[in-house]
Amino acid sequence: MTMEQHYEDTVHWLERFPYLYSLVALILLLFAAWLANWLIKRVLIRGFYRLLRATHLGQDKALARSHIIARLANVVPALILANGVELIPDLPHALITVTRNVCGAFIVLTIALAVSGALTLANSLYERRPDAHLRPLKGYFQVVKIAIYVVATVLMIAVLVDRSPLILLSGLGAMAAVLILIFQDTLLSLVASVQISSNDIVRVGDWIEMPQLNADGDVIDIALHTIKVQNWDKTITTIPTKRFITDSFKNWRGMQEAGGRRIKRSLHLDQNSVHFLSPEEIEHLRQFKLLAPYLKSKESELMSWNSQLEEPLRVAVNTRRVTNIGTFRAYVENYLRQHQGIRQDMTLLVRQLSPLADGLPIELYCFTNTTAWVPYEAIQGDIFDHMLAILPEFGLRVFQHPSGADMRAALANREAP
Repeated sequence: MTMEQHYEDTVHWLERFPYLYSLVALILLLFAAWLANWLIKRVLIRGFYRLLRATHLGQDKALARSHIIARLANVVPALILANGVELIPDLPHALITVTRNVCGAFIVLTIALAVSGALTLANSLYERRPDAHLRPLKGYFQVVKIAIYVVATVLMIAVLVDRSPLILLSGLGAMAAVLILIFQDTLLSLVASVQISSNDIVRVGDWIEMPQLNADGDVIDIALHTIKVQNWDKTITTIPTKRFITDSFKNWRGMQEAGGRRIKRSLHLDQNSVHFLSPEEIEHLRQFKLLAPYLKSKESELMSWNSQLEEPLRVAVNTRRVTNIGTFRAYVENYLRQHQGIRQDMTLLVRQLSPLADGLPIELYCFTNTTAWVPYEAIQGDIFDHMLAILPEFGLRVFQHPSGADMRAALANREAP
């Protein structure tokens, strides 16, 4: 007896038991779907990945993480179930229809997820470009994903209810207002993303400062709805994308591109220590290499101006004289112009501000030759360390509010006999 005869005899025997025949056919159908799934994922896909490993693309793990091929492989068993369920005898028509509809909806969902994975892969490959941070596309990919999911949802509903998707789409016109209300944040974020990208407002890697949201750090991610900022304390602040259009913020990119970071800090001096320099003090300050040109030029200028006074008026109160604070400002400016950590091609000045209750401010305004935080603070600290230490040479004092030790010393001197 041949195998074909065995098969025919088995079919004839099963036809005498309709329920058993349907059960066996259903089991065989499920086994065929499982076998197809196993062969594709365990054999074909693994073999495909082995071939890819021999190429440059196979060395990239982003393709494997996207699960595009694995998701598309799920379409085959769904197709087997959708087409094979009709071959099972004595099944209710309603069950066949439901099975086919569910398999069809599953296929639509699988394809939508695969396309979404492909978009994610495309975004990952794009972000590896050196100029990707200048024009991030993550927000646009997210918009496309949302559109794909919306279309997939409509198609899945149409397949499940066994109706044309055009019927469902025709009803969306009446739901436009509701959809706009539901997706208003998405629409606003989309508009903000387009403006941010087209106007180059924010890039990944920019240092931004938004005090109203306690954000102060580097931008690490730009998405459709949110922009993530890693603060200097390593916390992460998530900011709605639209806030970068409606709210003000500071972007330090210009400072980083210029290559110089500003120093703008004041030294508050005791105004009671300001005085004219005596000849002895001038001779002492001539020993400073940085002051020699200034004192020579100032002496010539003052001598020329004072010589124009009539002889009876040539008394100290009528003449121009060198002050210790003016000489100190000249010294600080020359010191900065000789400093290797200061940019000489950017604004550099030492100015006197309006007197305050906390002393007379002498402000240093200049730029370092580095934008890195730690070297910047080191340069700034070294400059002011030197300024504070050199003040007594000019007869100047730093203004400081009395402390407890000062009060105790004053009381002890008062009580002393």
